Amino acid sequence: MKSTRIPLALAATLGLLASAPVALVAPAQAAPQARVALANAPFAVAEVQRFDSPWAMTFLPDGRLLVTEMAGNLRLFDPASGKLGTVAGVPKVAHGGQGGLADVVLHPGFAGNQLVYISYSEAGEGGTAGAAVARARLVLDQDGGGRLDGLQVIWRQQPKVSGQGHFGQRIAFGSDGKLWISSSERQKFDPAQDMKTNLGKMIRLDDDGSVPADNPFADQGGVAAQVWTLGHRNILGVAFDGEGRLWAHEMGPKGGDELNLIERGANYGYPVVSNGDHYDGKPIPDHDTRPEFHAPAVSWNPVISPAGFVIYSGDRYPGWKGSGLIGGLSSKSLVRIAFDGTDAREAERFDMGRRIREVEQGPDGTIWLLEDGTRDGQGWLLRLDPKS
Repeated sequence: MKSTRIPLALAATLGLLASAPVALVAPAQAAPQARVALANAPFAVAEVQRFDSPWAMTFLPDGRLLVTEMAGNLRLFDPASGKLGTVAGVPKVAHGGQGGLADVVLHPGFAGNQLVYISYSEAGEGGTAGAAVARARLVLDQDGGGRLDGLQVIWRQQPKVSGQGHFGQRIAFGSDGKLWISSSERQKFDPAQDMKTNLGKMIRLDDDGSVPADNPFADQGGVAAQVWTLGHRNILGVAFDGEGRLWAHEMGPKGGDELNLIERGANYGYPVVSNGDHYDGKPIPDHDTRPEFHAPAVSWNPVISPAGFVIYSGDRYPGWKGSGLIGGLSSKSLVRIAFDGTDAREAERFDMGRRIREVEQGPDGTIWLLEDGTRDGQGWLLRLDPKS
């Protein structure tokens, strides 16, 4: 399971979260679970519940799901009963293009503190926007909903800029309790190499948003102190492997999607180098022309448009343990990555026939997907049932 999620041994903790009822959307039963078998896949696909442009999900210890909808709704869904509720208290989001309510993860110490972290795009002055990360205490009621209490913004992209693309805003926790945030370059190119901004960077913080003293650029102060790596374009998936190594995938320009091993202080080269070219046809030198920049472990051309990422730790799908699973948007696929230490390769690709936005591992090792809903406003929650 990816380390953005809490250890599932905390299964008895949810009873700590009960509180006074709050207003919520009327519970709705899940849609009939049509199952479709895919050729050459070790699973069948079950359609479980539709959401309004969902972006991310995380499991609570009792098996219920928190699901983000881009317009600003945080939903609570129980796959066992089909009950669907709303968690109130989400801040106002700048919804448009790739912006909106994005990731949701639980603090590693969720059993004791009930802290939930969310990322979202936040409006600024003059039509600008930027990603933000906030944390709050999750208080659930007895009716299938709840609220966020004491919400506190602990990080922001600097500066806020115009446009509605490339927020990144994936968040994860490492085994040491550090908070990792992907901060994409907002389609502005050069900030990815500018240490006066935190755009186009992988960010590492303490869980309260403070800067760890051992960050590689801590002595520079300011936003540079937050930075672990630089030279990124649009990171939309982060996951730790079983050895504690951090992997991240990012959308390249026209060609050149990447999977990278994230290493302390490294520069991944964008926009100076890329294995793709600009959308206007202007070429970008390949990574092998500039060896001082960190080259990707895997690159794709044609692209897969990666989104969502787990490194699987379960046993329900033979041969998958330790594999990376990446959703594909334009490729409408689920891509399995095989790792060999610090090397990686694409091992399998499954044609899902729909844009896959998010990948998550459930408490019993089942893989769940969110279908992207940015094209038609709706996206299915999908369960991958292993074939017997």
